[in-house]
Formats: sequence, structure tokens, C-alpha cells
Amino acid sequence: MSHNDPRSEDAKEKDLISRGDYTSTPAGKATFFLARAVEPVLQYGILAHGLGTPILHRLGLRTLPPGLPAHTGIAAIDSLGLSPYRLVLLGMSVGSAVKQNIWVSLLSGESMPVVPAIQLGLFNAFFNSISSYAFLLSATSASKEADFPQPSLIVGGTLYTVGILTELVAEIQRKRFKSDLNNKGKAYTGGLWQFARHINYGGYTIWRAGYALAGGGWALGALVGALFAWDFSTRAIPILNEYCEKRYGEAWTRFKEQTPYRLIPIEHPGQRTHKPCTTAQRDGPRMPQLVGKSTNLPTNGVAKGQIK
Repeated sequence: MSHNDPRSEDAKEKDLISRGDYTSTPAGKATFFLARAVEPVLQYGILAHGLGTPILHRLGLRTLPPGLPAHTGIAAIDSLGLSPYRLVLLGMSVGSAVKQNIWVSLLSGESMPVVPAIQLGLFNAFFNSISSYAFLLSATSASKEADFPQPSLIVGGTLYTVGILTELVAEIQRKRFKSDLNNKGKAYTGGLWQFARHINYGGYTIWRAGYALAGGGWALGALVGALFAWDFSTRAIPILNEYCEKRYGEAWTRFKEQTPYRLIPIEHPGQRTHKPCTTAQRDGPRMPQLVGKSTNLPTNGVAKGQIK
């Protein structure tokens, strides 16, 4: 754990990210990169060849037939032999892997040891596989063998696109600010971060819900979205909040007053206490990242920039 992390040991144990630790960890980041890069191969095996479905059949569960292959005119895509719906689901797996590998290789500054890298890789593969298997199972599939595309795919695909772009753009904005040495020790409050203190978590929650909705329908989408919203609200955000409070003191308190929303800028009981203004967060593949809005804040804690 980082010597710059003022949090309690309990909070550190709950966080896979070493806050304030910028030690180079090429082995861990390479492990995460490779784990995410090969995960779409797993999803292709499930969607194209029914990997693991014999076990489901032994349990008396029915799976959907393969469906007619898509004809896009692009040889590399058509050679996959996937139906249009399955092709979109595979694309979601590829998109999530590309986004997270951009994050780990270009945007993340904090260390990532090998063990957390493996855990995060398996975590993402697990949830992507849930969506794939939910699609294959007749009882849970979002595909009702109707005309393509179905409402669940349209809505799920829209949520996925909006969520993953929100997460990526927010992290790029933060990185750009953070790269300027003049902004060291300051909190970034511009761009998308002005809408919620943990907007990258909000984006992640949205695209995860959309991915699940596209594969397993409305119930699975709602369940996965609620699960991540609950986890971020009860685990990830509180442990990041402790880090910020202990490191930035009154400046962080002012941040929370100016930026009442945590995940997304939607009011709900107990969340909004002041008019919306800005944000603050720290790095993490699905660990919150620190950002905040600074207009009249003291220069010793927060300015319009990223906490470093």
C-alpha cells in the first residue's frame, strides 16, 4: 500500500487501487492488458460454439439455435459466422476490452500489482459471460426470435454506448489536466466531472446495465445496474471519500457541497443537498477517481484540476 494513502487499513483492504502510489508496475498492467485482450475470445467461444452449454443441457435447460450469420460485406466480420444479435454482443465484449486497455496503458497513473490485475480481469470476464449465457438460454434470452433489432438490444446498445463513452471521455479529460505539472495537487472540475463527483463510475454502471440488458433482457439489465450502483455507493465511493477527506480536508468538503451528485446527475433522496456544480475523483478500473469543481476554493487543496 502507498505511504501517501492516509486511509484506515480497513478501507485500503477494500480497494484494489493503491491510492497515491505511482510506483511503476509493468508486470501487473501487462497482466491486466492481456487478460482483457483475450476475454473476447472467450465470449466468441460461448456465442459461436456454445462453449459450456453441454452442462446447461444436462441440467435440462434449452438454448437458442445459432441463427443465420450476418452479411456485412466485411470478410473478417462475416467469417465469424455470428448472427447479427450475437455479433453485437461480441462487439460489446471487444469494446469493453479496448476501453479498459486504453485506460490501463495510457490513462492510469497509479500502480496495479499482478494479483489485483488478475482479479479485475476475471471480474470483467465473469460479468460479460453472464450476458452471453443469459442470451443463449431460452428462458432468459433478450432475443425472442423476432425481427432484428429488438427493443432490448436497441435500449441496451444505447446505454452501453453512452456509458462507455462517458467513462472514457471523462478519464481522458482528467488525464489531460493531470499531465500538466502546474495542476499537481489540484482537483479537476471541468468537462464531464462537473456533473457528478464519480462520473466514471456512473458511466461504468450504465454500460454494464446496457450490456446485461442486451443479453438477458430487462430484468437482468435492471439487476446488474442496481448491483453496481449499490456497490459503488456503499463500498467504492465511501472508501474514496475517506481518502479525499483525510488528504484534502475542508477543500473536499466544499467539493461535495458544490457537487452533490455522486454517480450520475439525477436527484434521489439523500443524495442531492445543494445545487449541482462540480466533481472530484481518482484512478481505478472500476475504482472511483477523484475530481472536483474549483471556483473559490483555497489553492492548497483544490483548483480547477485533478487531485494528484
